[in-house]
Amino acid sequence: MLLLYSLFHLCIIIPPATPLNFSFPSITTQQNANIMTYRDADISDEGLQLTPKGIVGEQIWRAGRATYKEPLHLWDKASGNLTDFDTNFSFIIDSEGRPTYADGLAFFLVPNGSQIQVARASGLGLPINHATGNPTSNFVAVEFDTIHNSEWGLDNKSGPHVGININSVRSIASENWTTDIPRGKENRAWIRYNSTLQILTVAFTNFINDTQVIHNFTYPINLRMHLPEWVDVGFSASTGGLAELHIVKSWEFSSNLQIDEGLEIDQGTKKALVVGLSVGSCVLVLGLGLVGIGLWKKRSRAKEEDGSVFDHSMDDEFEKGSGPKKFSYGELAGATNNFAEEEKLGEGGFGGVYRGFLRESYSFIAVKKVSSRSQQGIKEYKSEVKIISRLRHRNLVQLIGWCHEKGAFLLVYEFMSNGSLDSHLFNGKSLLNWVMRYRIAQALGSVLLYLHEEWEQCVVHRDIKSSNVMLDSNFNAKLGDFGLARLIDHEQGSQTTAIAGTLGYLAPECFTTGKASKKSDVYSFGIVALEIACGRKAIDPNAPESQRTMVEWVWNLYGMGKLLEAADPKLGANFDEEEMERLMIVGLWCANPQYTDRPSIRQATRVLHSESPLPSLPSKMPVSTISAPRAKGTPVYGDGFAFVLLPNHSDILLTGGGAFGLPINSTTFASPFVAVEFDTYHNGLESCGPTGIQGTHKKRSRAKEEDGFIFDLSMDDEFEKGSGPKKFSYGELVRATNNFAEEEKLGEGGFVGVYRGFIREFNSYFAIKRVSMGSKQGRKEYASEVKIISRTEA
Repeated sequence: MLLLYSLFHLCIIIPPATPLNFSFPSITTQQNANIMTYRDADISDEGLQLTPKGIVGEQIWRAGRATYKEPLHLWDKASGNLTDFDTNFSFIIDSEGRPTYADGLAFFLVPNGSQIQVARASGLGLPINHATGNPTSNFVAVEFDTIHNSEWGLDNKSGPHVGININSVRSIASENWTTDIPRGKENRAWIRYNSTLQILTVAFTNFINDTQVIHNFTYPINLRMHLPEWVDVGFSASTGGLAELHIVKSWEFSSNLQIDEGLEIDQGTKKALVVGLSVGSCVLVLGLGLVGIGLWKKRSRAKEEDGSVFDHSMDDEFEKGSGPKKFSYGELAGATNNFAEEEKLGEGGFGGVYRGFLRESYSFIAVKKVSSRSQQGIKEYKSEVKIISRLRHRNLVQLIGWCHEKGAFLLVYEFMSNGSLDSHLFNGKSLLNWVMRYRIAQALGSVLLYLHEEWEQCVVHRDIKSSNVMLDSNFNAKLGDFGLARLIDHEQGSQTTAIAGTLGYLAPECFTTGKASKKSDVYSFGIVALEIACGRKAIDPNAPESQRTMVEWVWNLYGMGKLLEAADPKLGANFDEEEMERLMIVGLWCANPQYTDRPSIRQATRVLHSESPLPSLPSKMPVSTISAPRAKGTPVYGDGFAFVLLPNHSDILLTGGGAFGLPINSTTFASPFVAVEFDTYHNGLESCGPTGIQGTHKKRSRAKEEDGFIFDLSMDDEFEKGSGPKKFSYGELVRATNNFAEEEKLGEGGFVGVYRGFIREFNSYFAIKRVSMGSKQGRKEYASEVKIISRTEA
């Protein structure tokens, strides 16, 4: 290790330059030595006051500026490297109740030593010649402008806005800003510059119906082209003929400029480096190998101590995804303030969701904490990482990372500052206007089309609902929660997977077939579309009886020609009637109880985008033809009925009922027959299910009957004719799979689960498919697979 230490000191490295880092959680007079103020700016125990208090006459035509005491090394001339920087601050702009006010404040970067203009105020206190409108010095600023200044042209927004300015008070990029200046609400802003991508990102708070939400926007800019190596960072503000107060309450700043100090190494040192590197190269390889082994052992030990149910291959499998990264538990605990209750955004079936803040990326995140006590939760954790990490669509919630340490299972998502769709539709978080609502419905259709038809495999989401539709800072819709999602091949698009989902959004056929498919996803989409239009939940137990089920209520109105009466009353008349009708009809079309009459998601989205005509629907809501057997309200029933083919003139043995009236006497048959049964009762010998195919069968051995196994003894003989596969005892396979433990499960299909098992006789791992005894089709496939694949050789 000593040789390695010496060698690393000989290597040319790129250390960081001295960064500019500071943090003032609360600006008071104690920061007088750190923050330099100019003109009308001053520091008090209330914060950094950029314009003065006082009567209105004393507040107008004022300007102030403040900078940090040390300059920022923005870029390095020798290497050409440009710094990253992050800053965030809280501030108040207060008109003290007056309905008119001006002008605003700005965060800026200016050449070190630039002077503020004193000839006239306004212009946010930036270095602008007010006579010509030209800059007196280069600058880049983020403005928080409270008024539209017509004298500066028409580029600015018509009201309060946040903009990016380069050598001008006319913004090159801006977003509307909803704030409460008459009441002096405290705002917060985050500004980040990524020197690699050369992107400036601005995030800021808005107040919508007294609820704080975060908006953001970006702009590509090479700061090296606009500013010198050394710049001052700070704030400026001004008032014109109207007054307002500008107070910065807190301020944090950090930067990280990389300078290649190797460029300054002299020739003698370079010769020494050549010798050192030549001599040490072998030592380096050996040393790195030893270090790698040590780290591997340490990692293995740590994983064993964690007691994680995942083996090492799970990390490798997750890390194959190109997007999400692995986080440590410590990083996420720190980001969420140790999963503090006040950071909790919501609670799901298998854990809570917390807001966090990553200092590394200077961004908010949402962290889902999956309960380690729930096998289903852990299964969904695996599914979400493996599926969503491979998907790329603008209307999907981005999975940023994952963590399984210390018995915790954590998923890290981009933070959706405006929460879930249901919180706006049903809980009064804000009133979504019609333009937003229709755009959300179109976005949800677009992402579902991607999942069903446009990605390399078909993704059945299985849990589409309004609480899984998230809204970003600009109210763009993004679909999340892929814990229940499953992949199927496009050519097997009609193939279904096991039932899952939420009551109210589940298609009727799911309750009788026990399956979910693309068609059931379309049904769920239809329910959400109707919720967006009607502003109510799919099932409302408090509504009048005729309106409790939304689909039935809206369909009745459609049949009476009164469809628009179902529109959300909170919208009043502020909606496009043609679009409202289109959204409702598409919603009904998709939520048709008869699944064969539902459209594909492509057909539905074409209508939403006015690319296809509206469908003609029946005036009365159809009834699903896949229905569960009924017994006129009694909770106990049996046995069913059958369609039967049997020899002409066969006698039916009436021996006390049962067996659908088929020619059966106990377990013997009186006549050959083939039947399609509709069985409503599980009798211990046959499978329990809605439908099945029954054939004649010989008397079974008592042992086989007790096992519940439907194959006769000749099946063993037929199977053992195969030259390859051998017969295992149930006990051998139970031991190999740890009694078919959930953590050994590799996957699940329609009739089977697949488990990993270790068979000591062969000292090898095997995959063991466990076929459901309750499925005739599964048993049929079992027999077919053994008979065919055992005779097939490559």
